[in-house]
Amino acid sequence: MALYASMLERWPVPYTPLEIPTRHGSTFVVASGEASAPPLVLLHGAGTNSAMWLGDIAEYSRRHRVLAVDLLGEPGKSAPHRPSWRGPAYAEWMEDVVDALGIDSAAIVGLSQGGWTALKFAVSQPERVSTLALLSPGGVVPDKLSFVVRALPLMLLGRRGLARINRMVLGGRSVPAEVEEAMITLMTHFRTRLGVLPIFTDAELQRLTMPTLVVMGLRDALRDAEKISARLRKLLPNLTATILPEQGHALLGSHTYVLPFLADCRD
Repeated sequence: MALYASMLERWPVPYTPLEIPTRHGSTFVVASGEASAPPLVLLHGAGTNSAMWLGDIAEYSRRHRVLAVDLLGEPGKSAPHRPSWRGPAYAEWMEDVVDALGIDSAAIVGLSQGGWTALKFAVSQPERVSTLALLSPGGVVPDKLSFVVRALPLMLLGRRGLARINRMVLGGRSVPAEVEEAMITLMTHFRTRLGVLPIFTDAELQRLTMPTLVVMGLRDALRDAEKISARLRKLLPNLTATILPEQGHALLGSHTYVLPFLADCRD
């Protein structure tokens, strides 16, 4: 929490912290941008929190009211409660969050488990999602078993092993030392949720008629970018798919490809 607080102190734009009660637990939201601007919901990935948007938030906030939401049960300020992935809980939770924020319909950007959460809500209430941007999303095809096989032994090697896992997640790309240190701190002190995200059915995914962007890194160690893009192309009528050859799972600089997509959808 001290690390999270220190990162929020460096938030580059004015923000309002919000605590939202939901039927599945209190939820923390970092609200930035003009209140009258079009709403944009950001959902981070597993093992992190809304501070992961630190490098993108200034650009996202220029033309949007940005609501960066801490997922339940992750190392943020939302409740530690971890509902089942298989029931309706995450769609219910998202419904409570957007209701409390007074949002009828919003653009949603989700990374990894955040992408799965965005999908869960979108297939449940597609009319409330104006545009959808999925970054390395879970729930489309099964994850690569090879990542788990490689990562588990590395977890026994302390900081050196965690640094190697980070390099796998980043697809070999380098990040500032302070970012890598934050990643290692979270991996060291947070008890990661175990389990497998359920795969959405064809019928569920076919409900996604809104403009949808999927962005994957070709070096993604967790998920197969080409298989995910291929399946979504078959099922989603309004899909834009982008595979970045030099990126891994933890996509860097997401605003550079999400914002042009959102602008095109508005036009």
